[in-house]
Amino acid sequence: MSTIRRKAAEGLKAGDVFRVRRTFTREDAEAFARVSRDYNPVHFDDRFAGVKQLRGRICQGLLVAGMATEIGGQIGWLASEMRFRFRRPVYFGDTVECSVTIVDIDAANRARAEATFRNQDGEVVIEALLRGVVPGEPERAVLEAMLAEGDPTNPCR
Repeated sequence: MSTIRRKAAEGLKAGDVFRVRRTFTREDAEAFARVSRDYNPVHFDDRFAGVKQLRGRICQGLLVAGMATEIGGQIGWLASEMRFRFRRPVYFGDTVECSVTIVDIDAANRARAEATFRNQDGEVVIEALLRGVVPGEPERAVLEAMLAEGDPTNPCR
């Protein structure tokens, strides 16, 4: 079961940090393009990437930024705002770690978080500000029940 989901069921607080890591592939970019329809040639043609002064084709920015939604999905975070600053390209084969830190949560469970995405060289590739609603008592009770059942609909372990 997801340790992130377990922490969400127990209750979130300011200062909680969650991390996920992923290596991106050409196949990821192709699958993302089928869903998003982002067929920018910078993702698919070496010549186009070259004239952009890139060392090769790159992943779609929102594909990489979607790592924050993996964490949010495990938490049960209902997003209301996501602001991304794309700092560096992510190339096929790069491994990125997304770290989300909850900055504050108010009495109505509205939360603010900051996310930093770093590549395998420790370079920041994306920075983000996230706002949304985190699970309150009723949602946490459902998360507990889901976890007790083995969290069967959650392939993220």
